[in-house]
Amino acid sequence: MRSPALYAVLSRAGYFPEKQLITLRKLGSPLQGHPDRTALPGIEAATGSLGEGSSISLGMALGLKLAGSKARVYCILGDGETQEGQIWEAAMSAPKLGQPDHALDNLVVILDYNKIQLDNFVKKVLDIEPVTAKWQSFGWPVIEIDGHDVAQITKALDQAEATTGGPTFIVAHTVKGKGVSFMENDPEWHGKAPKPAEAIKAIREVLGVSESAWEDYLKTDSSTRAIVDELAALEKK
Repeated sequence: MRSPALYAVLSRAGYFPEKQLITLRKLGSPLQGHPDRTALPGIEAATGSLGEGSSISLGMALGLKLAGSKARVYCILGDGETQEGQIWEAAMSAPKLGQPDHALDNLVVILDYNKIQLDNFVKKVLDIEPVTAKWQSFGWPVIEIDGHDVAQITKALDQAEATTGGPTFIVAHTVKGKGVSFMENDPEWHGKAPKPAEAIKAIREVLGVSESAWEDYLKTDSSTRAIVDELAALEKK
């Protein structure tokens, strides 16, 4: 994957210092479009637009089954990524591999369906509809959810875990840039890092703090204050 959100998750999980997030897309930083696996812990493969995510996950799931492990594999696909042919080879193969004794019911594939890819809306580049019907035709049970609703996400994952005999496909309908007024549903922000002032505004909006209450809020949140101060310093350079 090549998502700033992924880097944020890995940082919070302790794979690298949170302050390193500020180096996104800078020369020499491991936080590039396709992450540097040699320098960034927690990344086993750079997939994303290469379309390898589902194939790698399929292999991991089959290996776990053959080893007798009860571990599960979760694969997140971008909608633009599913234009790659390798995705569909995995889609056709996964429900059949391991049958009948090692069926891949330990595999869950989640489509982040925000309908935007690198340089435009998915529909304008290469439409992938009908998504649900395609995956069902290969033998996948499909669950559609609001990808911003944690309760729906939890329910879908529980449902997938309870499904036996094969893998499960979850279509998570999302809005790219949700929560940031100038980023929402805009292809321009697919892979572009915001300028310092834009980043500060985005942080404030994601936190749900009004502009008038921003300075008072920062007095109560030292970690956000430090990030904002660092961004403000960059804006002056």
